[in-house]
Amino acid sequence: MEEPKAILAIAWGGFAAGALDITAAFVTWGLKGMSPGRILQSIASGLLGANAYKGGFSTAVLGAALHFLIAFTAAAVFYAASRKLTFLVQRAVIWGLLYGVTVYVFMYFLVLPLAGIKSRFTLTAVAIAVMTHMLCVGLPISLVVRRYSTAAME
Repeated sequence: MEEPKAILAIAWGGFAAGALDITAAFVTWGLKGMSPGRILQSIASGLLGANAYKGGFSTAVLGAALHFLIAFTAAAVFYAASRKLTFLVQRAVIWGLLYGVTVYVFMYFLVLPLAGIKSRFTLTAVAIAVMTHMLCVGLPISLVVRRYSTAAME
């Protein structure tokens, strides 16, 4: 693994996915009346439980940090996988979209239940969440990783 390229791929991929995903959440939930601070506190609630909503600005900052930690981790996982599975960067668009679905499934069926967060599933909510993960998480990560990958040129 070429360390400078790995760091750049993971950093930019994680930043892009984190920024796009949280922006989508702010828009989606903002249309339903939820403030950005409350959205970030809900992320922190996965770690702190209901106390996250009592913590004000500090738990919103914790939620933002956790959100980006998850995004950087998703980018690192894709980058690591792409070192062995070069087709991930050779066909970055399709695999990025599929990776977004994978991240959605992982988050909604493993991480959230383990954190004690119950999700309400409606067809509309699932469709929005899956599309958001495809377009705002998986795709930007795969495109950034491809940008920093020599394997994509082979």
